[in-house]
Amino acid sequence: MLFLYNIGLGLYGLLLRLLAPFVPKAAAWVNGRRGLLAHIRQTLGADAAPRVWFHCASLGEFEQGRPLLEAYRKAHPDTKLVLTFFSPSGYEIRKNWPGADYIFYLPLDTRGNARAFLDAVQPRLVVFVKYEFWYHFLTEAHRRGIPAVVVSAIFRPEQVFFKPWGSFFRRILTRFAHIFTQNDTSAALLRQHGIGRVSVAGDTRFDTVVATAAAAPRSLPVVEAFVADGVPVLVAGSLWPADLPTLAPLLHNHAGRLRTIVATHEIDEPTLLAVENAFPDEVVRYSQARPESIAQARILLIDNIGLLSQLYRFGHYAYIGGAFGKGLHNTLEAAAFGLPLFFGPNYQRFQEAVDLAKLGLAFPVENAAELAAKFAPLWKSEKHRLSLQDQLLDYVHGQAGATRTIMAALPGLTPAP
Repeated sequence: MLFLYNIGLGLYGLLLRLLAPFVPKAAAWVNGRRGLLAHIRQTLGADAAPRVWFHCASLGEFEQGRPLLEAYRKAHPDTKLVLTFFSPSGYEIRKNWPGADYIFYLPLDTRGNARAFLDAVQPRLVVFVKYEFWYHFLTEAHRRGIPAVVVSAIFRPEQVFFKPWGSFFRRILTRFAHIFTQNDTSAALLRQHGIGRVSVAGDTRFDTVVATAAAAPRSLPVVEAFVADGVPVLVAGSLWPADLPTLAPLLHNHAGRLRTIVATHEIDEPTLLAVENAFPDEVVRYSQARPESIAQARILLIDNIGLLSQLYRFGHYAYIGGAFGKGLHNTLEAAAFGLPLFFGPNYQRFQEAVDLAKLGLAFPVENAAELAAKFAPLWKSEKHRLSLQDQLLDYVHGQAGATRTIMAALPGLTPAP
């Protein structure tokens, strides 16, 4: 199985190199790893300070791990933080984040790369956030006696680790000194398969969204002018074109009575045009809007990155995209502001969405008719909406605290310097 693993990763790297001339993300992945190990060695150079290595697959995992990074920085100011990303969508957006001392792409997981990377970084602790269990990096860290943990992890019976033929992948999990899971089900599943260094800490994303909601808001004059007349606002976050057939009829039916802020998952021109074509003459792009004229628009289309978490504070309802495709995007940012949530059917892999749906605080829908039916009671009763708002806030704040739990456990896993 190790042979197949190595072959598979080699083919993956080759495929990205072949795609690089035609696919910008593939080009970023390839170019970011050109001369990477030499760059890491040169950058770290003579810095003899103790280091901790945090790894995040992409931007979502970074936001999940961010409160732990910030807490570790505060508790250990003399330790340098090395942050790596596998995906360009994480690295390119956060490569200048001031909370880490060094930020790199992660080299492809080969035995040689793992040895060279750990020779250069020499971490005293390794922290993986939620996903990505790289065999060679974890095996080499384990061989060197460097403790590795994974935080906010979630496991399901259908995953490869728990298949009859999944012993190789289960062995990867045994390389962790400890696994901090999001829920009891994940911890029980691991113990059932002989992996005992496990505890339930919860999801650090709750700490992130609680802090975001409590922070002083950014000044957003265009958005403030857009919502100034007090008309109810629906925030559509991380929208994909596949969400439009379900969402568009609702917005058309509430024309003149509902304002909408749309933040698409991708901000490329085809995606933005798909929104504009669904609502002819009703959309104004954020980059082209002016506070003095925005009140005439019905739909404000966000065409830049980094605003979404700030936009939910203006909303009364939220529609979260992605669940008519590969999977639902971040619901917690909206829930932290008490917005009743609507989304498509592909949400089962996201524990918080499952919880919120069971509690009646979020509403998965299959089509436009179902969305209209589930939206109507909230639209007709402000008392009902405010009741859900209070319950959402109670849920989010009740789930916070994972960062504190993990930080309390780490000293027992980390060797003394």
